[in-house]
Amino acid sequence: MHWVKADSSDFRGNPPHARSGHAAVDIGKSKVVVFGGFADKRFLDDITVYDIDIWQWSELTSFGDLPSPREFAAASAIGNRKIVMYGGWDGKKWLSDVYILDTISLEWRELSVSGSVPPPRCGHSATMVEKRLLIFGGRGGAGPIMGDLWALKGVIEEENETPGWTQLKLPGQPPSARCGHTVTSGGHYLLLFGGHGTGGWLSRYDVYHNDCIILDRVSVQWKRLSTSDEPPPPRAYHSMTCIGSHYLLFGGFDGKTTFGDLWWLVPEDDPIAKRLQLTPSIPQESRTVMFLDGPSESMAKEVQTESPIVELQKRLGISFSSSKAQVNLVDEAEDKELIELSSRFSGESLLTRDQTACIQALREHWKRSPATSIQLQELGPLLRDYQRLTVHHHLGSFAFDLTSASSLLGYEVHRFFHLKGASQLRMDDIPALLNEYKELISNGEDHTLIAS
Repeated sequence: MHWVKADSSDFRGNPPHARSGHAAVDIGKSKVVVFGGFADKRFLDDITVYDIDIWQWSELTSFGDLPSPREFAAASAIGNRKIVMYGGWDGKKWLSDVYILDTISLEWRELSVSGSVPPPRCGHSATMVEKRLLIFGGRGGAGPIMGDLWALKGVIEEENETPGWTQLKLPGQPPSARCGHTVTSGGHYLLLFGGHGTGGWLSRYDVYHNDCIILDRVSVQWKRLSTSDEPPPPRAYHSMTCIGSHYLLFGGFDGKTTFGDLWWLVPEDDPIAKRLQLTPSIPQESRTVMFLDGPSESMAKEVQTESPIVELQKRLGISFSSSKAQVNLVDEAEDKELIELSSRFSGESLLTRDQTACIQALREHWKRSPATSIQLQELGPLLRDYQRLTVHHHLGSFAFDLTSASSLLGYEVHRFFHLKGASQLRMDDIPALLNEYKELISNGEDHTLIAS
């Protein structure tokens, strides 16, 4: 896994203000809900939602059995609609209450739990696993930082179970006692990150962690996870949410600083892991070509002596060869995501579809669509089709018209041609990418009309 710091241009809208001790939950693989926390010497009870389809933050208003303002509570998703939250600290006492939020109606209700219960606490983690809510660690008023693990049943209303707690003890390499950590569900394991502990019962000094520990749901034991690249600074009271194969870290506190930064934790082969290394270093002569208002006499002479492929290389500021290997171009007939998306869009089955007609229909759809309607799953196929059309447009037109100096010298700049994946796109790149794509489609139609 690799750590990569997120940028403000990865998102639209206003992200939550810097805070610590908040709870964040991903719902239905499309939204992240952030609740409460502590900032500017006050406890918060606001709800902010991050919508993954449109990559936008927004603040919402809830009602019902409203939880008191608090920090260091922990919450987890129940299915694709509800959130369960346990405990926290309201400035006067440690809490052991359980609340459930319906994210559609935005209504809270308190869950009544009988029998033995964990000690009231804050700074613990809460994670739904199947039908149970697991909480780990935290800090309470009765003693030191804890490292215990508890399971709560009865949070799923349809199961008709009587709510109740059970303490669990698992083998492996368990995390040290801590609070302010996160435990996030991803695939067949749970990922624990960071937290606040002490140096032991003799030293009692504060320790902030940035380690990653896995609870394997198959072997039911704790394991350590190795990561590469520079990790985020040690912290506690942050949030970590899972978005597909990506983990999004936000905020936190290290004893001195309240963080407002965002970090991705991604698999080793994910394009995000390499995006900082993939930003092209454009030679000075290429920059001159890209931003000239018009062709100079010396440049006009250069056009007559150099090949079209060399001109394309210079104008786009990339390393490019006629083999197409260096820009990882994929033929549209081999672009599985493009083919599947075009089939779904046209409504044709894999057996009966006209592949060429389906792809053309998808291109027409993109040509008519505003940037705000483009879905996350469309970005990869759209970017690769943009890159294919860029090559077809330039190399195809050069083959027939080498005297078209204006098309070589800066009137068109395809700034996204060098990208190796949609994960390198920023939020504010999408309108520009779509505009350039539409221009390529229109240019292709113009060339077809001229040829006919």
